Formats: sequence, structure tokens, C-alpha cells
Amino acid sequence: MDPSSSCFNQSAARDNLPLRESRKDLENGYVYINAGKPTLKEHAMEQEARPYSSTVSIGTTEQWERELLEDPKNRLALSALSSHDPEAILTQRSTVIADTQNFNTKIALEGAPITNQKSSGRCWLFAATNVFRVAIMRTYNLKEFELSQAYLFFWDKLEKANYFLENILDTWDEDLDARLTQTLLADPVSDGGQWDMIANLVEKYGLVPQSLYPDSFNAMNSRVLASLITTKLRENAVELRHLASQSPDPRASLGSVKEKMMQDIHRILVIMLGPPPNPKEKVTWEYYDKEEKFHELKISPLDFAAELHSNDSIKANGGTNIHQLFSLVNDPRNLYKRLLRVDRLGNVTGMRKTTYVNVDMTTMKNACIAMLRHDLPIFFGCDVGKYSSRSSGIMDPNLIDYELGFNVRLGLSKAQRLEAKESAMTHAMVLTAVHVVDDKPVRWRVQNSWGDGAGSKGWFVMSDRWMDEFVYQTVVDPQFVSQEVRDVLKQEPKM
Repeated sequence: MDPSSSCFNQSAARDNLPLRESRKDLENGYVYINAGKPTLKEHAMEQEARPYSSTVSIGTTEQWERELLEDPKNRLALSALSSHDPEAILTQRSTVIADTQNFNTKIALEGAPITNQKSSGRCWLFAATNVFRVAIMRTYNLKEFELSQAYLFFWDKLEKANYFLENILDTWDEDLDARLTQTLLADPVSDGGQWDMIANLVEKYGLVPQSLYPDSFNAMNSRVLASLITTKLRENAVELRHLASQSPDPRASLGSVKEKMMQDIHRILVIMLGPPPNPKEKVTWEYYDKEEKFHELKISPLDFAAELHSNDSIKANGGTNIHQLFSLVNDPRNLYKRLLRVDRLGNVTGMRKTTYVNVDMTTMKNACIAMLRHDLPIFFGCDVGKYSSRSSGIMDPNLIDYELGFNVRLGLSKAQRLEAKESAMTHAMVLTAVHVVDDKPVRWRVQNSWGDGAGSKGWFVMSDRWMDEFVYQTVVDPQFVSQEVRDVLKQEPKM
């Protein structure tokens, strides 16, 4: 999985959190990644007054180049950074030494093996199933276990296709070039998704062990599948809009047309991913427990998922009901302690909508620490490509010193990065440990889904400062937040 690609995006316009509600948070929450950036006034005083020009002058660029290369430091930078990976050259050794895989608060069972989403945007499915599997491993006394991500992937694609066609029928009277219509057409069935969409899939279709529905080639390499379905759905959208414009009641008259469209999508999915188990029919799961004792379990996918909120499972997980987890989000563009929702972002029509409780980072981190102390893993969403290394598995704003190499300072706040489209949730992973000093978190242990060749045998470490700047979402148990935060779920959401 390319770290620059997104597991969360459903479209360029819908992957971000809702727009800001107040500038107060933006103005009060300005945090520089590199401190000391000069003000506009100071910058102007440093520069020789020159007439404004709207074009690029060749003479001026020649002067800039002469000034640049007069400095030996810049000639050294040119030699090093033009012939090597700049981020590798500018990696700070002190940060690499400081960000160790040592933690004083760690869950006993982290889950194994390390998973690998390969060339797909299924990180959210991997992160969620890596959380679910811990509960299942405790219940069934397993040494290693993996749930089928491909099973949820199949049903998610089918449900998203239906969700898209329903949205097209909802908006058929909008102009084709209207912003909403273009947003819907931009990415009808993205690989990415959100926690609430996971909850919908598990509730409707259940879960199965990976051994009963393993990854096909197209689950691991999803580009062709996504491209084919997207093309077909865009054709469907054009046809539906035309037919709807000629009908006094489009849904009443176009039922068979839409069903034929969905049958085409189902055919593509079955051929490229394989027929999935029926959610209501029993499958046979054979496994060995930690003591190498053989077991055979006959159970339907829906009943297998229901085990996550059985009394035995809740007891094994310290009183946590996996099905009751909900999303905290840190979006400083919006007021805190508000319920946020992204309009038309979802997968299963008529089920749970995608919502977030917006909180400050202290509230979010306190909930995470409490969960880890109660032996529970945490699903979280972040912007993984910023100040991070796939090879070392380190995520830290101090990891790469761009100012040293290029004499440029990068100083947008978290809110400003969101507003300027410089940052967004692009990846989901799992927290399994934290190192706390003087009651404050220092670094966090992260289970990724890029295989054991990334990071430290698949494990990453995130500095607490990186969490402040680039983590946007955590999924928590209601018992680990205040009543005031829980009450936010009762609010009418802000779109």
C-alpha cells in the first residue's frame, strides 16, 4: 500500500471532515510545526523593495541561482539531495534514537499475525478487523487469527454501488455539472471507508475467518475492480438521470432498471472476488487453539459477529461491547463537543450514518490511555504520509528536517492544513500501547497493515506530538469518556 494513497477517501470532496464552524478555534489553535516563522512585516523588512511582477522573470531566476550557489551549504545540499532520497538524507538521527518500541502501558494480547492490505485501499477494514480479532482470540483462546477483510470488502462494494444509485435518484434534477452531482460521480465506490460503515457491514453481513474467504488477486490488487465498477456506475448514473427526468415517480417506475444495474455489479464482484459465504448460512471453521487442540465450529457469519457482544466476549474484553464503540474526532475548524456528519457519506442505505463527536486532543488521548489500561486496542485514523518513514516505522514531526535541506519553514496549524487541503485522514491503523511519563503520553505503539516488511516487523511508533498534529479520529468505548461527551451523540449533527 502506497503511504501517499488514501484508505479513507470516497471522493476528493467527501473524504475530509465537515467545514469549520468558527474561526475562534483556528486563531487560538495555531501551532507551528517549525517554530520561528517570520511575520509578514518582518519578512517585508528583510527583503529589498522591488516592484510587483505577475510573471516569472528569467533574469531574476538567474540572480536567485547565483545567490543560492554562492553558499557552500546550498552546494552541499544540491549534491546530496539531487542524487538521493531527500527524506532519507534529512532524517534526524536523534529522533530515530528517541522513538523506540518501548512502552510502559501495553495491552496483553495485541493480535497476530501482522496483516497486509497489499495494493488496495482497505486499511479501514484491516484496522477494524484487527480490533475485532483481539476479542475473538480471547474468546477462542487463539495464538494467531485473522478475519476475512475480503468478505467485508465484497459486501461494501455492493452496498456502495446501491448507495450511489440511490443518491443519483435523489439528485436526478440537479444539473450534471452541479457541484453535488460531480462529487457523487467523482468516486462512487472507493476502497476507503469509515468506522460507522464498518458497523453497518458487520451488523448486516457478519464476519468470517479469513481461511473461509481468503483474498483473491483482485482484493489484494483492487485497481482494475474499482475502475470497472466505477465506469459501469457512471454509465448507470447517466441512464438513470435520463429515465428519471421522464418519469413522474422515478423510484416507482425504475425499480427493475436499477435491479438490473445492481445485478451487473454483483456479477463483476463475484467473478473478481469469488462468491462470499451467505451471511445467514452456517459455515464450518476448523482451528487449533493455543494448546494445539483441534476445534470445529459450525456457525453463520451473522452469529459469529454476534459473539462480539455475547456475555462471554464482553467479559473477556473487560466489559467492553465492541458493537457500542463510536468515533471521536479532532477537527479544530469546528467547535468541540459537537456532533459532526458528512452529508451523503455512507455505504448501507437506511442504516447507521457517518458521524463523529468532535473533541479536543486531551479528551481523545485520555480516552485512548484508559482503553489501553483496560487491555483494549484502538482503531484510529490519521494522515500517515506526513513526517513518517515506512522503512523505520517512525511518525514524528521532528523526523525530517526540511528547513535544514531547503531553508524553508512549514508552519500551518492543524486547522489550516485541513482548510488548505494539505492534510486529511488517509489511513487507519490500531493503537496497542503508550509510553506515559509524569501522567503525559510520550509515544504510542501502532499496528499497521502494510506487512511485516514495513517498520519494525510491521509495527510503527508515533510520537505524541505527531498524534497532536496528524491524528484525526479514534474509536472508543463510551465508558472511557465523560457523560458530557456521551451526550453529544444525542445532538442534531452539523453537516
